Amino acid sequence: MAAGAPRIFVSHLAGVPVFDPVGDQVGRVSDLVAMLRVGRRPPRLLGMVVEVLSRRRVFVPMTRITGVASGQVITTGVVNMRRFEQRPTERLVLGELLDRRVTLVETNEEVTVLDVAIQQLPARRDWEIDKVFVRRGKGGALRRKGEALTVDWSAVTGFSLEEHGQGAENLVATFEKLRPADLANALHHLSPKRRAEVAAALDDDRLADVLEELPEDDQIEILGKLKEERAADVLEAMDPDDAADLLSELPEEDKERLLTLMQPEDAADVRRLMAYEERTAGGLMTTEPIVLRPDATVADALARVRQQDLSPALAAQVYVCRPPDETPTGKYLGTVHFQRLLRDPPFTLVSSLVDSDLPPLGPDTPLPAVTSYFAAYNLVAAPVVDESGSLLGAVTVDDVLDHLLPDDWRETEFHEEGAHGG
Repeated sequence: MAAGAPRIFVSHLAGVPVFDPVGDQVGRVSDLVAMLRVGRRPPRLLGMVVEVLSRRRVFVPMTRITGVASGQVITTGVVNMRRFEQRPTERLVLGELLDRRVTLVETNEEVTVLDVAIQQLPARRDWEIDKVFVRRGKGGALRRKGEALTVDWSAVTGFSLEEHGQGAENLVATFEKLRPADLANALHHLSPKRRAEVAAALDDDRLADVLEELPEDDQIEILGKLKEERAADVLEAMDPDDAADLLSELPEEDKERLLTLMQPEDAADVRRLMAYEERTAGGLMTTEPIVLRPDATVADALARVRQQDLSPALAAQVYVCRPPDETPTGKYLGTVHFQRLLRDPPFTLVSSLVDSDLPPLGPDTPLPAVTSYFAAYNLVAAPVVDESGSLLGAVTVDDVLDHLLPDDWRETEFHEEGAHGG
């Protein structure tokens, strides 16, 4: 990059794509790595942590980066695919420097770090963190109070101190647009202290989505650091099957205490799922599929399918049942696939479109049989019906894959032979 390049605030780099010289995407920026220096000298930027397309986090030195802008990063194309491991002298810029409480040297006033800026040194390839964007006043969610200002790195002190009350609002805002699986991956690589701080700053729905994507150990660790009332709220926001899986890993007394704190209807769904063996259709299913009565129309069905919080697998089909509409339902009549809904007039009754030839799964169907069922009928979701003919729930393909993959698959790197010059 040419000398005199503009200053770049690091929050603008979070999640941006990283390309090789021919324009192929290597991955996305996960964090930046800096080394603090003695005295008030600005930290030297060592490189970037890049999450490559196989979800492995690798280190790319700044000497391998030829272009940096808010919208993209360009590398030389030579990337060492060895997994990034942070050294004791290194600091993660996004993960550890943002939201810190530091002190203005001139006034001895405590301020909160909102962002930091990097700049390439003239006539050199070295980069430094030279500016700090801070806000006066106490940190927290209500940040509008207090003056925001940009100061030189040397104008503040306190970055080298271990901080026990570090906030996480700016880090959360930086990763706001990440998918839950990507945010979970970023969270997994933070220190336990920082992970707890970020989890505390997420709202219940967002934390629930992220917990569903985390390895089991991280789930238990985070849930254990939440106040019990909030832990119960987060469990309510999770898909019932994921909440049941998580609770089943807790000691019996903790599990019962959290279930008691949950809303009775949510706790009932979770208890019902925990009654089934884990690797069966009943243990895999969610209790919240789209259920419609026979007199519902195609227009009604499409309105339900369009609900934003539905996963693509659950939105792929609706289940027609007699009342009651909540699982376990009245008599299950059949399934209507999304494509069929698109082909028929809006006023058509769904009862006239049901696929009654598709045999439902029983709750005790073992995982191998469930897998064969999905493969045989080319499905992304399948109904689970008990002996009395009531719909109990639906199994989705993502839950099947979760149980087919190794237990530690979320932490396992996917290797690509010769990928990206590694």
